[in-house]
Amino acid sequence: MATVIDPSIERTIGTAAARVRAATGDRIGDLVEAALLRTLRDTITIGEDGSAFVITGDIPAMWMRDSTTQLTPYLRFLAECPPLAALVTAVVRRQFACLDHDPYANAFNDGPTGAHYEPDDVCGDPHVWEQKYEVDSLAYPVTLAHALWRATGSTEAFDARAHRVARTVVGQLRREQRHDESPYRFERAGAIPTETLARGGRGTPVAVTGMTWSGFRPSDDACTYGYNIPANLFAAQALVAIAEVAEEVYGDTDLGADARALSRDLVDGVEAHGIVDHDGARVYAYEVDGLGGVLLMDDANTPSLLSLPLLAPDLVDTDVWRATRAFALSPGNPYYFRGRVVSGIGSPHTKPGRVWPIALAVEGLTGTAADRERLLRLIADTDAGTGRVHESFDPSDPTAYSRPWFSWADSMFCELALAVTDDVRLAASEG
Repeated sequence: MATVIDPSIERTIGTAAARVRAATGDRIGDLVEAALLRTLRDTITIGEDGSAFVITGDIPAMWMRDSTTQLTPYLRFLAECPPLAALVTAVVRRQFACLDHDPYANAFNDGPTGAHYEPDDVCGDPHVWEQKYEVDSLAYPVTLAHALWRATGSTEAFDARAHRVARTVVGQLRREQRHDESPYRFERAGAIPTETLARGGRGTPVAVTGMTWSGFRPSDDACTYGYNIPANLFAAQALVAIAEVAEEVYGDTDLGADARALSRDLVDGVEAHGIVDHDGARVYAYEVDGLGGVLLMDDANTPSLLSLPLLAPDLVDTDVWRATRAFALSPGNPYYFRGRVVSGIGSPHTKPGRVWPIALAVEGLTGTAADRERLLRLIADTDAGTGRVHESFDPSDPTAYSRPWFSWADSMFCELALAVTDDVRLAASEG
């Protein structure tokens, strides 16, 4: 059932779409308006408690990551549109309720429905769709709540439960600095290696490094090595956000100090173990184990190495990241694919050789104005005539794609279009 959205939200979206049309043309403006309305009307359900459940599109579950990234394009409008801010607040409340229920789960049902990705998984909690532990599942809701607060000045989302969840996030990230002492296990019988964890569900061995362990990547694939570098830097940025909320909203100086100290631990761990030499340059590895294992790659799903200026802007080493970007967007990255139509980053999560529009959008958002314009039009031109942005597609044949409705990809396209619109308006003002 479609969600009825406030007329002022529709007007806000209509105004934004008009600006996109003026900057980029009617077709892209139409795609953006349709996607922004579709996300609000068709992925969000308001519960009896006033919180909001967000599906990914064609999967009827709520991911902590996706439900945040799906809302990213709207953040710039919160101050001018209170009903939109209220809707984002409702999503944040549901995210915190999910984390309060199970901070190790990555995806949840809309209540205790008993639906599961794999019914035979060890976790039989009827509220949980899947219990793959991914560090970004803790970081994304925190950063969304922080962005909402900074945009509006409202502390409505920061109730007693949110305070409790903030402590939980810090405690869990700290606990997983010593993963062998953790109770978390994940095994999926008969699964391919990316869908289960080795060593009886504990994952491959890791040393204590100061970083925090993750069982799975933002792609929902199992980590090769337990310390995912982009996830650690994103978590470090989220911990700074927790500290600011703890100190300025709750007056909880102990939590603030703990979050800041842990953030420094993660950054120090990355600097000591996650920056490696590659072809004469210092680059971020994608994953390490602290025992000598290093994985050089990048994945389309965020947090990715390519996305670090967006997700860890205060903590990323700019020189190292620039060299990492050059690596990620080259054949040296085993998941950088070239085709007759497009070249870009893909993921082992989908068929070999597929490019992901999410990665194309991130490439633009972290690149130049010319990059943004080129990649925006490229994504629009590779929608296979569906009017929707897909999870992945064959870079030589965009009609061969995965997931007919993937709301996260829609939203990343919208975010890129709004950034291009900003570029055009800035150029016009400077001219």
